[in-house]
Amino acid sequence: MKAAVFSDTHGKTDVMVAAIAACRPDMIIHLGDCERDTRVLSEKFPEIPLYAVCGNCDMNPAQPLARVVEIGSAKALICHGHSYGVNYGTDRLAYAAMEQGAQIAMYGHTHAADNTQVGSVHILNPGTAGKGYRLSWATVEVLDNGAIACQIHWEN
Repeated sequence: MKAAVFSDTHGKTDVMVAAIAACRPDMIIHLGDCERDTRVLSEKFPEIPLYAVCGNCDMNPAQPLARVVEIGSAKALICHGHSYGVNYGTDRLAYAAMEQGAQIAMYGHTHAADNTQVGSVHILNPGTAGKGYRLSWATVEVLDNGAIACQIHWEN
């Protein structure tokens, strides 16, 4: 099971659309600052399930601040990150993921890609696919044996 993960697109959808068309994921995850952008994805890729959360710049939030989604046999806590203080580190986010029984915690907000581990939790920030000096996005693949592979993809 493969998920394409995006965050902080702020109205710019070109990178996401191209990435999804190229990698054909089983699901799409958007980590906030996206309220207009997810509509574009839903229209262009109606066959791919899309899960989103609300970011601090989403003015009319239709999505929750955080939620747990299943990627194959793994659970992922997805959030924008501002409510977990990610500007000051990811320990709170990792503990929240552990409390939810999640093996992966994904966040955005900082516009800085991050692919690390805190204890038993994979921490992933895809960076920004819309607004920044270097655009990026991520994939999460959960293999049949339960192994988890997270990867950051950089745009030129």
